[in-house]
Amino acid sequence: MIKTDILIIGAGPVGLFTVFEAGLLKLKCHLLDALAQPGGQLSEIYPKKPIYDIPGYPSVLAGDLVDNLMEQIAPFNPGFTLGERAEVIERIDDRMFRVTTNRGTVHEAPVIAIAGGLGCFEPRKPALERLDEFEDKGVEYIIREPELYRDKRVVIAGGGDSALDWSIFLSEVASSVTLVHRRSSFRGALDSVEKVMDLAKSGKIDLITEANVTALQGEDHISGVTVTHKTEGAREIATDHFVPLFGLTPKLGPIGEWGLNITKNAIEVDTFDYSTNVEGIYAIGDINTYPGKLKLILCGFHEATLMCQSAFKYIYPDQKLSFKYTTVTGVSGFEG
Repeated sequence: MIKTDILIIGAGPVGLFTVFEAGLLKLKCHLLDALAQPGGQLSEIYPKKPIYDIPGYPSVLAGDLVDNLMEQIAPFNPGFTLGERAEVIERIDDRMFRVTTNRGTVHEAPVIAIAGGLGCFEPRKPALERLDEFEDKGVEYIIREPELYRDKRVVIAGGGDSALDWSIFLSEVASSVTLVHRRSSFRGALDSVEKVMDLAKSGKIDLITEANVTALQGEDHISGVTVTHKTEGAREIATDHFVPLFGLTPKLGPIGEWGLNITKNAIEVDTFDYSTNVEGIYAIGDINTYPGKLKLILCGFHEATLMCQSAFKYIYPDQKLSFKYTTVTGVSGFEG
């Protein structure tokens, strides 16, 4: 039996930062995550991908951000249950929840903070013949280790931030990078779009828009792709790796059966404190939804901060909350 003040479901960046904010209020946290290591998508999917929108960091690798967050929360001694999925939730009295994992581990806490990112997720795969045949043989849906692509020919398909950012990054690693997108406009950040356009003009990226990858070639390993343009027809491009980056398909999994108000696979919250329709349960980060929602890490940090203030008042309704700036109180040696 694991007892804590706040049970955080999801050990991604928002879940980790929640430990810091809760620790400042002397609230103890325990994190539960189906992945085997903290960090969520940042650790599992793109640890070597640079992130550009974290305040104070012009650029930081996703894995380094996780390491920094872990160092930041270390003084508060959080607990972790990793490699297990939150399966069943039940209210055992007016102010206490019990959460049991798929492996039978039992947790009890008066407050639950759901910080599960996209929930359970899997990559969106293009409808291509032989795609499954080439998985792990030149077809990858996630770039975990950029060195795999050093001095290799790479074709990336997609028009979002991941496709743009990895095209930019791999232009300095791979022998050639081809970016294929079905439209002439992109969904990613304007700065990234401009960088890709500049790299295309300088010849460091072969940019093909209004086109799709329509076939794969190879025997034991992928050796080429067919790219069909909207008006110019088809051509074959030799490649060592094909990386379709069309995003992830989110699935809430068991969370969807917990009686929470859900819209389009996201949990509805009150923006006053990011509480759900179930008293004592909050949802922060990419897993929640509200008018004007932006799925950014820094927005999740803001949500976690306000949530912890509300959680303190919920756990200790008779105590006065006195919050001071960390520049005054400091956290070194703090006992959470």
